[in-house]
Amino acid sequence: MAIVVNIDVMMAKRKMSAGELAEKINLTPANLSILKNNKAKAIRFSTLEALCKALDCQPADILEYREEE
Repeated sequence: MAIVVNIDVMMAKRKMSAGELAEKINLTPANLSILKNNKAKAIRFSTLEALCKALDCQPADILEYREEE
């Protein structure tokens, strides 16, 4: 996949659990897991905004583009 989601990296930097983050951004733990594991096909800007606010980061800290081989 060309877009890599680095939520787990930011969670580790902020010492935040998945359950805590899911609660803060009003997302089910299952849906957060889908995002974390690069299984999501899309992300709403409102969800991205909530992630950035909760993790005190920029979208580029969460989303990374890698060219496919």
